[in-house]
Parts: sequence; structure tokens; C-alpha cells
Amino acid sequence: MSYIPTVEEAYEILKKYNKDEFHLKHGKIVSDVMGYFAEEYDPEHVDYWKVVGMLHDLDFEMYPEQHCIKGQELMTELDLDEGIIRSTASHGYGITVDIKPELYMEKVLYAIDELTGLIGAVAIMRPSKSVSDLEVKSVMKKFKTASFAAGCSREVIQKGADMLEMELTELIDKTIHAMRSLIPEMEI
Repeated sequence: MSYIPTVEEAYEILKKYNKDEFHLKHGKIVSDVMGYFAEEYDPEHVDYWKVVGMLHDLDFEMYPEQHCIKGQELMTELDLDEGIIRSTASHGYGITVDIKPELYMEKVLYAIDELTGLIGAVAIMRPSKSVSDLEVKSVMKKFKTASFAAGCSREVIQKGADMLEMELTELIDKTIHAMRSLIPEMEI
């Protein structure tokens, strides 16, 4: 019988396979942003969205070459809910897996995973080192500069916005607000 962990249990699972502070912080940020979006789009399932966000990169630190593939195995071994397994894997669509994001939650994860990294990189460059005073235009400027935070796929971010049928600037704005409202300044 598969189970759905709490957000706290999901974080403990993440720590079992990830030791690097960057990966742990990224899991928390994506979890929090997923929760923010869930408040608007699926308020009955906020914690579920947060768990998916927390576990989406479960395998990345130990198995980067098998990302989204090994994660499915690990979560199956842990007897996690099949919906969580599928949803976390779907953020690797077109990169490492052919599991297309279908649920709105999966599309949000696909869109914001890379975007939170880009926004965080832009925020760190600001005098405040915070999202508290970050504006969409600053992110868009860096979005158009391919060499800036080159590891954050602009193509994936744009595809995610398209999947959500949302203008890129609206997605960026919502994600900034999510990060601003949920993450203390020191966390970026």
C-alpha cells in the first residue's frame, strides 16, 4: 500500500539522498513555490503539491545521469504514492523522460523548477540579495542573456509557460511573488 508523506517526511526523504545544501535549499524553494501556486489553483491539496515539489529532484545529486528515471525507482522502493512518482518524473519531460506533464500541478512544476533557479540567480546579483525588491523586467533582461545562469533552461521555462497558457511575464511575476511571500531573504 503506497503512501503520501507529509511535507516534513518528504524533506527527510530528500535529505536521505541529498547532502549538498544547494539541493536541499532548492527542494524547499520549489516545494514552497508549489504550495503558493496550489493555494490559488488547488487549495484542497496544498501539502500534496508541496511534497511533489520537495521530492522532484530526489535523484539529482546521486544520479544526475539518470535524473527522473532513478527517482522513480527510489520512490517505488519507498512505496510512495504513484501520483507523486509520476508527477515528479514529469518535470524531466523531453530531457530525460517521455512522461508529459498532464495535470496542472505537473505543468507548474515543469515551469517553475528552472525559473526559481533563474530568479534566485538574478536576486543574488542585486544589492539586496533578495527577491523582496525584484521586478519582472530584471528577470526578463537576464532571461534574454543566455550566458547568465546558463544552467537554467530558457526553453523549458518558456515551454512551461506555454503549457500553463500563461504569458512568460505573468509566470515570472507569480513566481517572484511566491518566492517573496514564502522564503525569508536569507534563503535565496
